[in-house]
Amino acid sequence: MQNTNEQLAINGGEAVRTTPFPPRKLFGRDEKDAVMSLFDEAMEKGHQVLGYNGPQEEAYCKEFADFLGGGFADGVNSGTNAVYVALRALEPEPGSEVIVPAISDPGGVMPAAICGCVPVPADTIEDYYTIGAEQIEAKITDKTSAIIVAHIAGIPADMDPIMELANSRGIPVVEDCAQIHGAKYKGRMVGTLGTISSFSLMFGKHHATGGQGGMVFTKDEELYWKARRYADRGKPIGIDDAPNGNVVAALNCNMDELHAAIGRVQLRKLDDIASRRRTVAKSIAESCRGELKSIQLKEEPADCEGVYWFLVFKCDSSLLTVSKEDFVKAVEAEGIPVCPTYKHVPVRMEWMGKYMQQNGWAMDGRYDLTNVDKVDDMYFNCGLHEDFTQAEADDIVAALKKVEAAYLK
Repeated sequence: MQNTNEQLAINGGEAVRTTPFPPRKLFGRDEKDAVMSLFDEAMEKGHQVLGYNGPQEEAYCKEFADFLGGGFADGVNSGTNAVYVALRALEPEPGSEVIVPAISDPGGVMPAAICGCVPVPADTIEDYYTIGAEQIEAKITDKTSAIIVAHIAGIPADMDPIMELANSRGIPVVEDCAQIHGAKYKGRMVGTLGTISSFSLMFGKHHATGGQGGMVFTKDEELYWKARRYADRGKPIGIDDAPNGNVVAALNCNMDELHAAIGRVQLRKLDDIASRRRTVAKSIAESCRGELKSIQLKEEPADCEGVYWFLVFKCDSSLLTVSKEDFVKAVEAEGIPVCPTYKHVPVRMEWMGKYMQQNGWAMDGRYDLTNVDKVDDMYFNCGLHEDFTQAEADDIVAALKKVEAAYLK
């Protein structure tokens, strides 16, 4: 039986939420004090205090590696450059193929092109934004030199089958952890599962080093030294007998002391940030399971621990009298920060076509992505951060219930 929708805000009714959602207040007094302390030191000792490869970065990298359970970390100046440095450290042959995520920020795919490689997209799994072992295997050829796996929205990709496949073929894996700081996969920290990993530390992420920043992590010490060299214009870092200056051609991707000082403070807050996000998400998920028929929140597998960079809702539009897009418009009118799509498909963007054409490479059938559109049709997303409270969780659920009641078949 179809319910009336006369009282929906989109039709002139009163919205569930009439006040703005709380702003995120990621940086506070502790971060300010850390920065001011560095400026005071620079005023006393000289400007080099604010440079790079200093004690703040050394401490931050060690603390970051310890947070992940041990290994080696190097701070860089953006998440995109973290992917770039991680991939360069693997030294893929120019012209070889790098399997990349179908859905990702462009900055998670462009480094493959910058390295002179052919980005080949693996399709998403059938029911989420991440890629899987089956989809990766379909794109492996004798030219495949590396695989990039992105964990989307704080939900871990299924890494064990991916690593089993990659190891059986001798192909290294870059974990793109831009959206998943502090998550666990079957008891192991996400970012420690691949050959090498990259983290974005820009201001929108779970923890940040300021406006921009990134981190590269690996358990392989030799790979770490390569990453250090590729992050700093090919300087002979870790080489005792370099005969003649810089040893490889690379960019300057250095993090500086100011960003490292902020990152150290932020890292100490990360567990609490993730916990607060998880608390809100779990409350919403429980309410959806008990009170909604067409809408469910995407949760991590039972043996994993997600960190919810944003909320992802699965919409069964077959149970509704309207499309997913119209449903989302109605929820948005109720004062909820929702978006109907997350179709960030870098290999469909203009830059990719130009890059392939310039190099004489064909965008052939391997670039067909069967699941991407199907998956995007299933989901919509909603903003989330750690300053949301139970009141925000309640309003999100109330809006979903109200709109579903109006449009449920």
